Amino acid sequence: MSVKPVRPLLMSRRSIIAAAGLAAAAGWGKFSAAQIAESDLPDAAEVMTRMAPVIAPPMVFTSAKGKRLTLADYAGHPLLVNLWATWCGPCVAELPSFASLAPRLKASDALILPISIDLEGAAAVAPFYTSHGITDLPILLDPNGDNMNVLNTDGIPVTIVINAAGQMVARLDGAANWNTGAVVEFMHGLRGKPPAAKKIFVPA
Repeated sequence: MSVKPVRPLLMSRRSIIAAAGLAAAAGWGKFSAAQIAESDLPDAAEVMTRMAPVIAPPMVFTSAKGKRLTLADYAGHPLLVNLWATWCGPCVAELPSFASLAPRLKASDALILPISIDLEGAAAVAPFYTSHGITDLPILLDPNGDNMNVLNTDGIPVTIVINAAGQMVARLDGAANWNTGAVVEFMHGLRGKPPAAKKIFVPA
């Protein structure tokens, strides 16, 4: 008997606009309540799109204290960069797998950068982390959602994988389980000297 593959769950731009407005009016809690079982999420290593190394997109975001950051601030580290929001059901389902993965990546010197597009910024993300027991992930913010345009995406969550030389080597649009042995192995392999990156056009 064949088993139907599980597709990553993605929240569309239309849903994002509606949910963002409602969340701003009523708070994040009601909009992150719809839970998706972890078993519904596919192994990220099996569904992400791998590619020849290309120059990473020019993402800009801030820390919880308002410091301006770019991917260059994390040079030398393999990165998992995730766009998400507290009111996005697929994002909420996926985020705990990033939190569980973070300690497993220390040997690879890899970092996870979850960038929230919540309009309320840290005021939404900090209590969300507390209520979900998340302690191993940083609070990073993009309240204007500018990085959706940078990544040319119409939905969240979206995750890109960057090697230690700052080159994008994989992407996944939709939610998945990142806390798997295959993901750990893949990230571990990004520490070595990579091939030259190809230049691609990234919408401003």
